[in-house]
Amino acid sequence: MTGQAAERTGVAAWRPRVPGVSEVFHARFTTHAYPLHTHQTWTLLILDEGAVAYEIDRHARHALSGQVTLLPPRIPHDGRPATSGGFRKRVLYLDEHTVGSQLADKAVDHPGLNDPALCSSIAGLHDLLAQPGEELAAETRLVLVTQRLRTHLAGRAGTERTDPAPARRLRDLLDAHLVEGITLEHAAALLSTHPAHLVRAFTRAYGLPPHRYLTGRRVERARHLLLDGMPIAEAASAAGFHDQPHLTRHYRRLLGTTPGRYRAAQAR
Repeated sequence: MTGQAAERTGVAAWRPRVPGVSEVFHARFTTHAYPLHTHQTWTLLILDEGAVAYEIDRHARHALSGQVTLLPPRIPHDGRPATSGGFRKRVLYLDEHTVGSQLADKAVDHPGLNDPALCSSIAGLHDLLAQPGEELAAETRLVLVTQRLRTHLAGRAGTERTDPAPARRLRDLLDAHLVEGITLEHAAALLSTHPAHLVRAFTRAYGLPPHRYLTGRRVERARHLLLDGMPIAEAASAAGFHDQPHLTRHYRRLLGTTPGRYRAAQAR
């Protein structure tokens, strides 16, 4: 194809009034590739069309139509179309307690679930979440979905993972200084170690360097503020970005759309 191929996209995002669901996100992408990033939430994904190739914890995986994909909080992952026509996805971002952080390692090892009944139930949950007045029905369906997810994960043998103290403490510092930021020099002084050691330990533990983790967390905060109705420029500042263009640049790179289009696409 000559020239720049236009990305065919369509997005819808909203925050439902259902406990445990942080965000609903529907998207259609043909070429957008997500860079490595993390969420503070569980990512529950189903595909209506196409396939997605991604890496999680340095392992190559595929998400397929008819399959359920569950990615745990705080674990870096990326994603790109695995078919020529791109993909159409529906995502629920679930609060960390909804599935249970103790099951995160098992989800890392086996993020794909071949369970047609569960996939159908999640699709039904999306339909309920789009209907005002059906909050109780959606909450009930969510309980059944998460119960089935936990049953899948509890039956799997997870790999024991180490979480080096310096990396964990730096992550806590980055989270605590999300908006104003913190220099590596200052963090290293607080943790009584060398900046280079911190970067190596963090990257080894979490699969991406500290600055990319912080940027991803800031984008996540900005999208939540946008869902709450905050103007884009204010959301950029409140999330720790220099200005609106700074937010837009990273938002497009990470999410495949601009903050303005994201706000305009809110279904509720």
